[in-house]
Amino acid sequence: MHSAIRLSWLARVPQLDRYAMGLSGLCAVHCFASAVLVALASTAGGMLLNPAFHEIGLTVAIILGALALGRGIFEHGYMAPAVTGSLGLGMMAGAMQLPHGNGGETLWTLIGVAILALGHDLNRRAAH
Repeated sequence: MHSAIRLSWLARVPQLDRYAMGLSGLCAVHCFASAVLVALASTAGGMLLNPAFHEIGLTVAIILGALALGRGIFEHGYMAPAVTGSLGLGMMAGAMQLPHGNGGETLWTLIGVAILALGHDLNRRAAH
């Protein structure tokens, strides 16, 4: 009962999964744009490939994911969306450990983003 009361404020944000999916989309656009910009202009690409940019983005994704997917567990009781989203977040975090510039980081990040977005979509569908 106490956990339901503590998480009741999350129920007031019904679009949380949509926001998180939007953030996933922005991440995918960022990754693709970074790769293109690196190929076209190394100065602009260097700015977008700054590790702090990725660390902050991943932190925001983890926070939104925990809130939205965690709320889903309490709301509809299904673990599959949270597990799927967590796998995507883990792949994104793992991709940050790969060397820049060889394409592997971008590929694994995009796969992780897609899996995370799938988790949020499953969460959104389960709530309706």
